[in-house]
Amino acid sequence: MKTPATLLTAAAALGVLATPILAQQQRGGGGRLPPECRAEIVRLCGTDRTQMRSCLREKAGELSDGCRSELRQRIEQRLRQRGGGGMGAQGPATPPTQTLAYGPDSLQALDLWVPEGAKKAPLVLFVHGGGWKRGSKNNATSRALPAHMLEQGYAFASIDYRLVPRNTVEEQARDVAAALAHLLKRAESLGIDPTRVVLTGHSAGAHLVALVGTDERYLKAAGLSFADIDGVIPNDGAAYDVAEQLAAGPKMMAPTYVQAFGTDLARQKALSPTLQAAAPNAPAFLLLHVQRPDAIAQSNALAAALRRAGTKAEVAGFPGEGLRGHMEINRKLGQSNYPATAVMDAWLKKVLG
Repeated sequence: MKTPATLLTAAAALGVLATPILAQQQRGGGGRLPPECRAEIVRLCGTDRTQMRSCLREKAGELSDGCRSELRQRIEQRLRQRGGGGMGAQGPATPPTQTLAYGPDSLQALDLWVPEGAKKAPLVLFVHGGGWKRGSKNNATSRALPAHMLEQGYAFASIDYRLVPRNTVEEQARDVAAALAHLLKRAESLGIDPTRVVLTGHSAGAHLVALVGTDERYLKAAGLSFADIDGVIPNDGAAYDVAEQLAAGPKMMAPTYVQAFGTDLARQKALSPTLQAAAPNAPAFLLLHVQRPDAIAQSNALAAALRRAGTKAEVAGFPGEGLRGHMEINRKLGQSNYPATAVMDAWLKKVLG
């Protein structure tokens, strides 16, 4: 079953649908936003509706959790009124089995899907992207991936984590480990097999799962170890070596990397999976990328470092260039006709059995 690309793809959905919702608010129509949320949007983006879409696409992550939630509810309502169409919708959503809190912060939450009747389903845990400063666990639920994982017999979890600048990348990696620990501690009651686990993530999420898969300190802080992970699938990341990415990557992204990793070289090294890939590591990696020069170079360098440490590492490239290709591999992974899906499926079958 395919899922609508509009259900909470954060910045994109907000940018496209928030302005009609705000216009409706101005006319006094239904779906009214709370005054404090509207005031927050106006402070962030002004009142010029012609500029609001691009502003919200860029700055949606700066809205408060409450305001994003209010907008999200109204976006879903408008999509239901449209019959789920308008932005490439491809069928009804697959609702999560349940939403769980793994910590006290509102962003320490996850959505979980488990195949019906499963008692020991292998677990695939997804970490969203967004430049470490924005994004949502719903970046996965709006794609084909959750339903595809269910069809393959896997449990699937998509997590939120605390965001920069309020929190640090180190705390984000700890959140990934804490979310996994929360699920594994409840594995029996949830229908999950705690002995078969893969971490995956896109963009910034690719970096975070690679970091957790190469620096065991984050797992150990959550009471886990590399023995609790069977493999890692980083999807089109480009910050596996932070200093190298700052030196050679697109200059337009430099402020995002500096905000996340700072300028201290020792910290950048500590947060670089390629430079943390000396043994031990998680047992196996599948590095996916599209045809972005920095993603290709960073994926190959991480794979080489993992292999030097005796870790199994495969790299697979797929069509797609620039930001469009970067977004497409996240949007299409799990669709049966997308070439990366078959590669992922074969690797998961090999790793998880």
